[in-house]
Amino acid sequence: MAKREYSFYPGCSSQKGASSSNYLVSAQSVCAELGIQLNSIPDWNCCAASIGYAGGGELPRLTLSARNIALSEQHNPGQPIVATCAACWLSTREAAERLKHDAQLNAEAKQALGEAGLTLKNETPIRHMVEVLIEDIGYEELKAKVKKPLTGIKVAGYVGCQTNRPFGIAGESYENPKYLDKLIEVLGAESIPTYEKKVQCCGGALAFSEPEKSQEMIKGIIEAAYDHGADLIVTPCPVCQMNVEVYQDQINTTYGTQFKMPVVYYSTLMAVAYGRNAKDAALGGQVIPAKKLEGIAGK
Repeated sequence: MAKREYSFYPGCSSQKGASSSNYLVSAQSVCAELGIQLNSIPDWNCCAASIGYAGGGELPRLTLSARNIALSEQHNPGQPIVATCAACWLSTREAAERLKHDAQLNAEAKQALGEAGLTLKNETPIRHMVEVLIEDIGYEELKAKVKKPLTGIKVAGYVGCQTNRPFGIAGESYENPKYLDKLIEVLGAESIPTYEKKVQCCGGALAFSEPEKSQEMIKGIIEAAYDHGADLIVTPCPVCQMNVEVYQDQINTTYGTQFKMPVVYYSTLMAVAYGRNAKDAALGGQVIPAKKLEGIAGK
């Protein structure tokens, strides 16, 4: 019997074959180890993280996220909504907050949802998976589950924007959040508390419109990790993971660098440390292999 149940919002990028499907695999492995049951929201839809900023309009953007909240309240009542994707978490939480404080938007969103036969109470907490791990499980229990300490691996904790601003993780500094550093240490690896790029934007919104600017920002993130002697970068954000990993060849061509820095999810680190094999940790989903993690997972 699972100790804890949550209403799970997977998000588009975690679907099979999508850019962060490996994130979902590793997160599910970690949840299995920790006794967490994720109950997917039936018929969930895209969080609309980008449509409002691409001319889709504010009301449709907020209402799409509100629809997921209403579906969760209908099918998984009393269970906090948990997202692994930083953008999904941010969009859903923003929608919940905005609708609570804007009576007109709230009324219009509820009217739209009513046309689809849905009722929005908007009483459900919106949580990122790292909040669940830190606040509900706690570092002590997370450490107790470690079977294969990540000894000898130095990790740069790259938080990025979306789990840091505007909401952030409770109790954490916006300028220097330390939860990834603490988690890295709990797993037996060496953290880099002074990693100065941990909250710099990866330029995700510019990746296609102004790639040269985005890649310059990514270069700084990777360069700083190398300067601190990091073996890999870890992040809680699918956009950050993808951008910082997949553009390294292009950055090398442009700047004459020789970057080959693995970028993994915190759940990948955890799955390996918890004794899961490479498949359960989804290490096969890396564009740049995390060879040191593969070595530990293969023991």
